[in-house]
Amino acid sequence: MDESYLLAGKWIYSIAHIKHQCKRMSERAVFDKIELYLVRVFHTVISERSVSRAALRLQTSQPAVSAQLKRLRSLIGDPLLVRSGQGMAPTDVALELLEPATELLRSAQLMFGSRAKGMDFDAAHSTIMFRVAASDYLDPLFLPELVAQIKTTAPGVKLEVLPLSGEYDYRRSLARAEVDLVIGNWLEPPGELHLGRLLTDEVVCLVAEDHPAVRSPRWWTAERYLQSEHIAPTPLHPGARGVIDEHLLGLGLSRSIAVRCPHFGQVPLMVARSRLVLTTGRQFCNRYIGQLPLRIVRCPVSFPALNYYQLWHELNHHSAAGRWLREQVREVAQSLSKR
Repeated sequence: MDESYLLAGKWIYSIAHIKHQCKRMSERAVFDKIELYLVRVFHTVISERSVSRAALRLQTSQPAVSAQLKRLRSLIGDPLLVRSGQGMAPTDVALELLEPATELLRSAQLMFGSRAKGMDFDAAHSTIMFRVAASDYLDPLFLPELVAQIKTTAPGVKLEVLPLSGEYDYRRSLARAEVDLVIGNWLEPPGELHLGRLLTDEVVCLVAEDHPAVRSPRWWTAERYLQSEHIAPTPLHPGARGVIDEHLLGLGLSRSIAVRCPHFGQVPLMVARSRLVLTTGRQFCNRYIGQLPLRIVRCPVSFPALNYYQLWHELNHHSAAGRWLREQVREVAQSLSKR
């Protein structure tokens, strides 16, 4: 018996356990009615919480997905997706079956994915939907350049960019295949994820052009840096300090954060019109010099370089489409760092 048969049997067993199907039919009888694509439809519909969005991601029609969902409801004996307020919500049964479905699809991808003959990604003709969660700390030009490159190379591909915020559980979303890629900077990226380093950047301070640190560099000491009013991005998850404050904590230091802002692209204008200090990568700061009355000054506290990564899950590690997307991200990051 091959691995996919065993995994499918495991998934059916989960259904039987939840709905007590085992009292009415054998696992084999249900298994004979389910193919791998039906599991993929289930996973996509429940992850998307929408038949129309699932159809878009599966590159098929909405009636086709509705028909498959009807089959699933009949086989499982549960509505799976029900109306809730203005949208749809998965039932408890659907949520409990989502993890076994993810495991089955992950194993099938490892067995039959990009290593199978003819499975190379055809970017020029694909209409796949990619989801990317990204912070805007890297470079204000990064996401516009990425979108431009993808739409030039793969005009039919669709892209949804999600904010990498404190409320967004990116690790869970990657594990559930709700997002394909996460882009940001971490002191220590999560160990369970695959990573690709995009670039390394020097930590500097961005201040208004009439800030005392510009007029008198000798005045700009570590003590005055720590006493200044700082502006910082909202942490990526509740309780987090961010890479700058994590490093300061390790040195036994702390700074005064007067403003936190989730919209990093708006921070330079806030700095230009105040005495706030922004501590971040030089590449980000460089884009605003000449556009706003700002200056870059050295940081009087020694920081390690900022490392920016793209992170992805084992679920799409061997996917040809996933590899193509990661290559586009890497190329854009490299081109920006050379400018």
